[in-house]
Amino acid sequence: MLLTEPLAGKTAFVTGGARRIGRAIALTLAQAGADVAISYRTSHAEAAHTAAEIRAHGRRAVVIECDVRSEPSVRAAAATVIAEFGGLDLLVNNAAVFASAALESLTLEQWDAVFETNARGPFLVTREALPHLRAARGRIVNIGSLGGLHPWAGHAHYCSSKAALHMLTQTMAKAFAPEVSVNCVAPGWIAFPEAGTNSDALEAPFSQAPDRGQSARFAAKTPMGRNGSAADVAQAVLFFATGPHFITGQVLAVDGGLGL
Repeated sequence: MLLTEPLAGKTAFVTGGARRIGRAIALTLAQAGADVAISYRTSHAEAAHTAAEIRAHGRRAVVIECDVRSEPSVRAAAATVIAEFGGLDLLVNNAAVFASAALESLTLEQWDAVFETNARGPFLVTREALPHLRAARGRIVNIGSLGGLHPWAGHAHYCSSKAALHMLTQTMAKAFAPEVSVNCVAPGWIAFPEAGTNSDALEAPFSQAPDRGQSARFAAKTPMGRNGSAADVAQAVLFFATGPHFITGQVLAVDGGLGL
């Protein structure tokens, strides 16, 4: 195995892998040697483009339409991954939604809409993938959030759902040991270059709309002096995917010190 391809011969499944952080994770795993399956719910064109980029690295790519909120959809997606790859070494639960609302006016529908993707989704996907991960002595990496570690008053449902995912990570780590290691990457402020510009487009969890002024303010508050990137998150996932299998149950903030 080449040192530059620590995942050569391995297979990975990245939920929500069509764009942004999910895309960066999928491509980083492919560059490290893995064959990668990605799921999407609505971003078909972006998923096809990401799959083409994975194949450009000489890796197999599988694109699956999947609603992680739906048990039948998840079951079908997992079956497709196994049929295509013959097994599974790494699951990255990345699919998520971000929302904001004043806590006093938060509706039950808003609460449930966030939890059914951010907490139910990883549970369902993991449950279907687990027998194959156990057989491979594989790994799970959940994508949490700094919001699951620190309370944000305007995002109670989102923060609570990510805190639930952090706890789910730790309970999975105990339940699935010693065959499967389970860890979590918790991004803080992540910015993306807008198409055709040098400015930043904001990634959830902080906003769904570009705000250069807000982006600059958070960069100034961050001890490392800049906002995070999708590559920072992807490299943290790669660490858990290739580092000691003995590391399990950890929640790693990738925030440049913003949460300190």
